[in-house]
Amino acid sequence: MTRRDQVLDAAIRVLGTAGPRGLTHRAVDVEAGLSQGSTSNLFRTRDALIGGVVDRLLERETEIWGRLAGDVATPDGFAAAVGGVVTELARERLITLARHAVFVEAGVRPELGRRIAEAHRRIAEWAGPLVAALGSTDPERDLRLLLAVVDGLLTNQLANPRADFAPADAISTVLRGALP
Repeated sequence: MTRRDQVLDAAIRVLGTAGPRGLTHRAVDVEAGLSQGSTSNLFRTRDALIGGVVDRLLERETEIWGRLAGDVATPDGFAAAVGGVVTELARERLITLARHAVFVEAGVRPELGRRIAEAHRRIAEWAGPLVAALGSTDPERDLRLLLAVVDGLLTNQLANPRADFAPADAISTVLRGALP
């Protein structure tokens, strides 16, 4: 693991446990077990640190997708794969809580919103063709719908955890409604 990843993973843990107000260079140094100033050497400003967190969250979520994606050539297979990712993200509470904290902060910081929009564009580059291959007549719209459902499922599971959490069923229902 690189020093950058070590710092950003610590920043994700700080965001997931203390929220945006708790995210300081010093708190990240402590969480990462590094000497004071280490985080600041890599990310000079808080904005740069949060931007790095957005990139690292995308890396971590992409890694989870790569590990769990199986047969995505059919709607049921795609729903099962996405459901597996959602289940994993719900288990990885700190990643998901940090993701939501970044989204909330983006609501009041347009530059962060642009950074998240860029991350969504990168997701669409690889996920859009998968949705198109399922028969979508408007893959961009259907992917936005799917991502909104994923965010809603994660938010509800974090706020009100259920032992019978089965996101693949909801995702399959959405796909059946979106696809011809």
